[in-house]
Amino acid sequence: MELADADDAPALIRYAREAGRALTVQPNGHNPSHAVDGTILVRTNRLNEVRVDPGARSARVGAGVNWGQVQSAASPHGLTGVAGSSPVVGVTGYTLGGGLSWFARRFGWASDSATAFDVVDADGRARRVTASSEPDLFWALRGGGGDYALVTALEFTLYPVSALYGGKMLWPIDRAAEVMAAFREITATAPDELTVWFSLLRMDGAPPMVGIDTTYLGDAITAQTLLGAFDGIDGRMADSRRPMTPAELGTIVGEPTTPSPIRSHVELLNELTDGDVESLLTTSMEPLSAIQIRHLGGAIARQSDSSPGAVTAPYYISFISGQPTPEAAAANENQIHLYLSALNRSRGRRTPLTLLSPTQTATDAFDPGTMHRLRSVKSSVDPTGVFRSNFPVLDPAAGR
Repeated sequence: MELADADDAPALIRYAREAGRALTVQPNGHNPSHAVDGTILVRTNRLNEVRVDPGARSARVGAGVNWGQVQSAASPHGLTGVAGSSPVVGVTGYTLGGGLSWFARRFGWASDSATAFDVVDADGRARRVTASSEPDLFWALRGGGGDYALVTALEFTLYPVSALYGGKMLWPIDRAAEVMAAFREITATAPDELTVWFSLLRMDGAPPMVGIDTTYLGDAITAQTLLGAFDGIDGRMADSRRPMTPAELGTIVGEPTTPSPIRSHVELLNELTDGDVESLLTTSMEPLSAIQIRHLGGAIARQSDSSPGAVTAPYYISFISGQPTPEAAAANENQIHLYLSALNRSRGRRTPLTLLSPTQTATDAFDPGTMHRLRSVKSSVDPTGVFRSNFPVLDPAAGR
């Protein structure tokens, strides 16, 4: 079911409630819903309003808008949202799930920047949810997932960017130990404005490589100084670092913008020890396509008043691969579990909500206290289970 506009939502919700059907929302197909049996799949891609207020440093967007659209509208005003690495990711789902940005170390979760939500509730009523009007629902919507209402629009803070530097560096895989050493050195003292991601890459038609993706909220000279340890590593195959605008963020990693079947598993790392590094660099990646370690910390580690809260783990690790066949999927699982076993002592055993895999649940994203509060909000605003997110906070068997 595709919504023509926000006015369609109340009638659809009333129909679902009367028919005993749940609704699950999918704006544009990125990270699609995993379990849709017995549910009505709602597409919000036509809710595509983008309104930037440069004076107020804020944006209002419809539920179908992606980050590329926001960044294109904000960038000419010297502003940025708390955007991720892919321009095709929808703003609403990303924010409802917390949203871990290139700029999270400086500005926190994307959900921290949300200031208002326009929703249609389980009774088919349109509501504007803010911190003052409905504090509990506002808290849950800011990073607690899509279980509570159908969001038709949201508003959030934009941030001034006087200068931005970023790009990708690539070396042959035999430089991985040197690149990792520089990565650990730089991230140990990095200012909040600097974000650095380390990747081991095994792509079709290319030799195995090691890569660094980075952004710096500041001038190129300072960025180059902060990243200087990488410049001393010989054999660099590519270097796209340059001054850029916020609208160009999506060019750094160059993630696919069309649907593809992939398997990913993400976990926080409480530390990155010498033993962890040895395991990562000496174990064959095959059949995985990429292993990435992202530096966290900064504002993410400080207290947050939105659902994801503070994350003190300094890194997260992700394992990624295509899985075109059941045999490939099984091989991926075996390799992921091999790495997880090797990293066992450093694993945080928590995954940010928007990065959960189909084998995980919401309890893998939140601590028990947060889960209890989210479940209380769900039971209060949607007691009959009209809405069903990818990762429900209540056991689906207990509702519809």
